[in-house]
Amino acid sequence: MLLSSQSINGAIVVADDVPANRELLQELLTAEGFTVTPVPDGAAALEAIGAKPPDLVLSDVMMPRLNGFEVCAKIKSNPETYFIPVVLVTALSDKQDRLQGIKSGADDFLTRPVDRTELLARVRSLIKLKQRTDELERAESVLFALARSIEGKDPYTHGHCERLSHRAGALGERLRLSTAEVIALRRAGIVHDIGKVAVPDAVLLKPGRLTPEERIIMQEHPVVGERICRPLKSFQLVLPVIRHHHEKRDGSGYPDGLRGEAIPITARIMQIVDIYDALTTERPYKKAFSRDEALKTMAEEIAKGWWDPQVFAEFKKLIKSEKADARSRAAGAAG
Repeated sequence: MLLSSQSINGAIVVADDVPANRELLQELLTAEGFTVTPVPDGAAALEAIGAKPPDLVLSDVMMPRLNGFEVCAKIKSNPETYFIPVVLVTALSDKQDRLQGIKSGADDFLTRPVDRTELLARVRSLIKLKQRTDELERAESVLFALARSIEGKDPYTHGHCERLSHRAGALGERLRLSTAEVIALRRAGIVHDIGKVAVPDAVLLKPGRLTPEERIIMQEHPVVGERICRPLKSFQLVLPVIRHHHEKRDGSGYPDGLRGEAIPITARIMQIVDIYDALTTERPYKKAFSRDEALKTMAEEIAKGWWDPQVFAEFKKLIKSEKADARSRAAGAAG
């Protein structure tokens, strides 16, 4: 449903050290149905944002304690507040000041004296964008909750999604993937098996070997998962991971029988962390492998041509670093 301009409202923090300026902005915005929190400086703005994140921040540039550039930079460097739009309001028209504002992450600028029509148009536009972002975040949260509910059916997979999310992201960083790809890997760690929602519990939770018919049902879950997540544009880099994390380099995987480099690198990363987690987790039909046993088994599978040897080599370094970190924490606790 599209939002009309009349229905756009929200909470706005107005930061300005000049009382008359704060009062003017507050009067213009409250008259249009916005809830305004006026603050006298940059530090107070951050305190207000921390207490209750607004839908938008209007900040003067020249303020005591923290100036507008500094306030904006802090908002945009915090994952919890990154998507809050920031408009810098200033009498400055110098190009260098505009560039500094852009570098600090400002979403827009207003020049004094503030024109009422321009102010309301920009505020409504940015808050509408923020509301769309919030809607996407809620949709993602629903998918994450659904994925965790599937995991929760099986006590043997407790924590599986979080472990894959963490390790896949860490491995993506070690392999120098882009920030967007690393974020996609972290998301995919949670939702990679979401298609199992379509798998009957009798098949999903079966402790023994699956029949050929049951295996066909199980092998549909990557396709179903991709279909569930496809409507979210923010998940476009997640989709290849969901669909292809059960492919094998020799073409014997599913659902598409991809070979070698045709398997997306993000999916190859998820394969490695998924298999390691499965091997090191106790299941009804097997005990949990030790770290060394799991890596040995995976090396044997790489020799068969199943997984990417370069990704595996970097993964072993990641596991080694995790082991060293664990020892360091244990030594610190003992001390």
